[in-house]
Amino acid sequence: MLVTAESCTGGWAGQAITAISGSSAWYERGFITYSNTSKHEMLGVQKTTLDQFGAVSPQTATEMAAGALNRSYAQISIAITGIAGPDGGTAEKPIGMVCFGWAHKNGLIRQETYYFNGNRETIRYQAVITALQGVLKLIDEIPLIA
Repeated sequence: MLVTAESCTGGWAGQAITAISGSSAWYERGFITYSNTSKHEMLGVQKTTLDQFGAVSPQTATEMAAGALNRSYAQISIAITGIAGPDGGTAEKPIGMVCFGWAHKNGLIRQETYYFNGNRETIRYQAVITALQGVLKLIDEIPLIA
């Protein structure tokens, strides 16, 4: 089973998944955590992480992925947090910066940060595609049980 935790994509990953007929057999639930408060309350992202690193950070994405697993029955999670624009970017965290986290119940966690170009819709679309591709990579890394 799969769970999603989304911020800047606002549920687009969940929508892309549920557009697939039969996805109810493997998609467990989705969290849309746009605010810092929702990241903390719904996913257990530590306030200290949000204060020290911000909502858009590898650390927050990792905690979102872990929190989604802990608050669901899924075995694999996707987490997406970023700055889609057109406002909100800084020199340190520009528009198009998106942090991803993927986690598996066995403890395997992956994190990557991408810098996408384009308008808000294009950035969000690229983030969803990257998140779904990342799940496939994570699955390839999971050891097979003999």
